[in-house]
Amino acid sequence: MSSPVSNNADILILTAGFGEGHNSAASNLHRALEPHATTLCVDPCALGAPFLNNRIRSFYRGITTHAPWLWRKIYLSTEKQDFSKDRLPMMRQPENKLRELINHHRPKVIVSTYPLYPYFLKRILQHGEASDSHRIPVITVVTDSIEINAAWRKAPTDYWLVTDQRTREALTRQGLPETQIIETGFPVHPHFAELTPVTADDDLNPFRILYFPTPKKPHVRRVSRELLEATDHHTTLTIVLGRNMKKLYSRAREIKVAYPGRVTIKGWSKKVPELLNQHHLVVGKAGGATVHESLAAACPMLIHHLVPGQEEGNLELLRHLHGGHLADTPGALSSHLREMLADNASAWRSMKRNLARNARPSAAHTAANFILSQLRKHEENQEDKH
Repeated sequence: MSSPVSNNADILILTAGFGEGHNSAASNLHRALEPHATTLCVDPCALGAPFLNNRIRSFYRGITTHAPWLWRKIYLSTEKQDFSKDRLPMMRQPENKLRELINHHRPKVIVSTYPLYPYFLKRILQHGEASDSHRIPVITVVTDSIEINAAWRKAPTDYWLVTDQRTREALTRQGLPETQIIETGFPVHPHFAELTPVTADDDLNPFRILYFPTPKKPHVRRVSRELLEATDHHTTLTIVLGRNMKKLYSRAREIKVAYPGRVTIKGWSKKVPELLNQHHLVVGKAGGATVHESLAAACPMLIHHLVPGQEEGNLELLRHLHGGHLADTPGALSSHLREMLADNASAWRSMKRNLARNARPSAAHTAANFILSQLRKHEENQEDKH
C-alpha cells in the first residue's frame, strides 16, 4: 500500500484492515489502475488513529475467530445504525485524516472498499475546504456477496461495484437504483488473468489440497489429519500459515513429520494466485478475498470456518455455483472429500467445470476500466466548465 505523497492523485483508493477483503480489493485495484492514472491507496483508520486501529483490528480477529456468535450480534445491530447521522467517536480521527488527504491530494475520483468511508465523504465534500470538490465521483467496492450489510446498502455513493449477478439482484430488490449497481466481480490480483488453472480432466496424481488455517491452535492438527487420512497417500497438503506462522508452526510441523513427503508448510506467500491455480482443492474460511480468489482460479472449496453475517453470503454464492461446501464440524471435511473423489472424482470434476464457467480472473481490470471511465467523464465535465 502506498504512503501519502505530496503530489495530486487522479484516483484515491480507501481501505481498512478489518478483514482481508478490504485491503485485498484495494491493493488489486491499485495494481490495475496504476499504469493508467495517478493512483494513491490509503487506510485513513491506520493513518488517523494507528493505536486504536490496531486494537480494534485485534479485537475483530479475536471475536470472529473465537466468538463468532458474539460477532453475529454486533453485525446484526449495525442494520439499525444510521451512519449518516451517528458519528462514532472512534472514527473521528480517521474522518479528519480523510479530510486532510482529500484537501492535500485533490483526487478526481474516490474509490472506497470499506463501507463507512462514503458517509465520511458526504460530510467532508459538503463542508470546509474540500466543499469545492463536491462533484467528485464516489465509487464503493462491495467486498461481500449476496448477504450485504446495511452499511454498504445505505452508503451515499454514486456507484456500487459488486461481485456477481445474484448480489446485484439482491441489492436491486432492496431498492438500490439498478443503473448504479455495476457487476464487475471481486477485484482479485491481476496476475490471475495470466495463469492457467488445473483442468477438470487432470489425473489428480497427486490430489493437491491447499489449506489456510485460522489462528485456532487445535484446528491445524485436526483439520490436517482429517484431510490426509480421508484419502490415500496420493493426496498432498500445502499449509499456508501467513501471519499465524509463529503461533501455528510447531503444530503444522508435527503434521509434516507424521505424514512424510505429503505436507508442505509455507509462511506468508506472495504467490497465492499460483498456489490456487496449481491445487485441486482449497480449504479455508469464507472471507470475501479467499472465496473469490478460489473462484478466479476455478478451485473448488471447503469452508472450515464461517463468520456469521457477511461470510454467509460468500458461502451461499459458492453453493449457488455448485463449487463448494460448508465443512465446519468434525468429520465433515473427510466426508465431503471422499464424496468429491469417489467414482474417478466425478463430483470434483463437476465442481471444477462449474467454477470455470463462472471464474472472473480479470475482475480487477473490469473494475479498473469502469473507474477510469468515470475519471474521463469527470475530466471532460471539468473542461466543459472552463
